[in-house]
Amino acid sequence: MDVVLASASPRRLALLKQVGITASVHPASFAEEAGSADAAHEVVLHNALGKCRAVAAEVGDSVPVIAADTVVVVDEVILGKPADAQEAAAMLARLSGRTHQVLTGVAVKFAGKELAQVCATKVFFRELTQGEIAAYVGSGEPLDKAGAYGIQGKGALLVEKIEGCYNNVVGLPLTMLYSMLKEIGASMTR
Repeated sequence: MDVVLASASPRRLALLKQVGITASVHPASFAEEAGSADAAHEVVLHNALGKCRAVAAEVGDSVPVIAADTVVVVDEVILGKPADAQEAAAMLARLSGRTHQVLTGVAVKFAGKELAQVCATKVFFRELTQGEIAAYVGSGEPLDKAGAYGIQGKGALLVEKIEGCYNNVVGLPLTMLYSMLKEIGASMTR
């Protein structure tokens, strides 16, 4: 199946390839909303829909257009991508020994139809030392990831367990996306 991915995320592209979906990458020109944690579901839906609609307006929707927005929520605060190493270290210190939620809004537009949903996963971090935080930040891995960690990389060592969809924490809940594609008439078995 061919799709248009309204994202430059290498992780989302790799996840799609993993399940046999060929994606042309077309990052959206859309100003994401930051919002508040009490409206985090609405924020990720708004951002995913905005990106999806912006790209569909440019390339059409004769093939499915897929967009996503992922945030980390802890202490009623949305943690997006850190601006720098100092902010990454502060985010990781905040997550240390705690449970947080990863929310991903996913939007699909195909043949004049549109669908958007949110996937939520609970992530449990182990207690981190300052040295561990500094070493992880020094690796550069956390700088382009919501919440300043990547569960699919070295950040896996920070996570004790999760409740919910692993791929959601990576950035694209594949099972939910598969169901959405089927619902909108763009099944992978076509």
